[in-house]
Amino acid sequence: MAATKILVVDDDQGSRDLLTEVLASNGYVVGAVEDGASAREELRRDDSYELVIADLRMPNGSGLDLLRELRRGNHQQELILMSSFMTGGEKQQALELGARALLEKPFRLSQLLDAVSNVADGKSIGVKL
Repeated sequence: MAATKILVVDDDQGSRDLLTEVLASNGYVVGAVEDGASAREELRRDDSYELVIADLRMPNGSGLDLLRELRRGNHQQELILMSSFMTGGEKQQALELGARALLEKPFRLSQLLDAVSNVADGKSIGVKL
């Protein structure tokens, strides 16, 4: 079985590098970009990504904007949204648009790996509002 291919989207270089390293060391194939515009370009270039892990607040399009665009275009990528602060309205929008998990920063890397594993295995993930 092929490894799940993941795109990490975060404007913070340190966070992006850490997530990429942790995911790759756990057997995932990982790409990384710094903002919403780069994510859209990368997903147009390579549609084999199965999962996108995106920060909520970043330049050139938020994580919610990216999720909306994926859904409008009927893209099949699943999305995990992460943020230091997410309002109730943002959480509700993310869930309505089909985000598979919401991670509040700072989160434990084990939380990320559990969420990714569940998405990769097609399991339902409980998301708290």
